Amino acid sequence: MIDKWDKRFLGLAQYIANWSKDPSTQVGAVIAHPTNRRIVSAGFNGFPAGVEDTAERLETRDVKYEMIVHAEQNALLFAGAAAEGCTLYVTPLPPCARCSVLIIQAGIQRVVCPAPDMSKEPWATQSHISEETFGETGVELVYAAADG
Repeated sequence: MIDKWDKRFLGLAQYIANWSKDPSTQVGAVIAHPTNRRIVSAGFNGFPAGVEDTAERLETRDVKYEMIVHAEQNALLFAGAAAEGCTLYVTPLPPCARCSVLIIQAGIQRVVCPAPDMSKEPWATQSHISEETFGETGVELVYAAADG
């Protein structure tokens, strides 16, 4: 179940996603403290600081996938130890399997994101792995409706 604050933070994550220069998928993430509702960190998917966002890199899938930093990763890196016990909001996709293990390791306690499209790969497999690892470690995973 999501509340008005979850909707607000998901909306903010969607706004931040627009900062990504990725021409095919723009993802945003916000890490917020669950008690005082303060924003701890935010991130969007993109190349590391100082790496040029050339069209050739962004439009060549194999190159882009090797270079891109996911929105969740960026938010976790900037949050550091302050991520412990927080909620991570990410949209328009749920965390991939690799991000889920980083989310767990950072001490995030709750993840709010859209439900995955289980009819498409690799999202079905990625989501299954994320759900399994979150479940084993007690990280609450909340799927928000597409309309918030």
